[in-house]
Amino acid sequence: QEQIERLKAKVRAKVEHPFHVVKNLFHYRKTRYRGLTKNTAQLFSLFGFANLLLSKRHLMRAHGINPSC
Repeated sequence: QEQIERLKAKVRAKVEHPFHVVKNLFHYRKTRYRGLTKNTAQLFSLFGFANLLLSKRHLMRAHGINPSC
């Protein structure tokens, strides 16, 4: 049981990082209703940008550069 929970925690930790970036760095905490298509497109864009930002940080650390943001 503990091993299963540990595996779930690993997945959860990787998934929570993009949500942290979108909510705290991009200040996207509430959405107003503009239609499902527009809201979905905005969220896809924000999460794509968050993934790029996290990848940039990962690559900079791999090359020995300390990312400030």
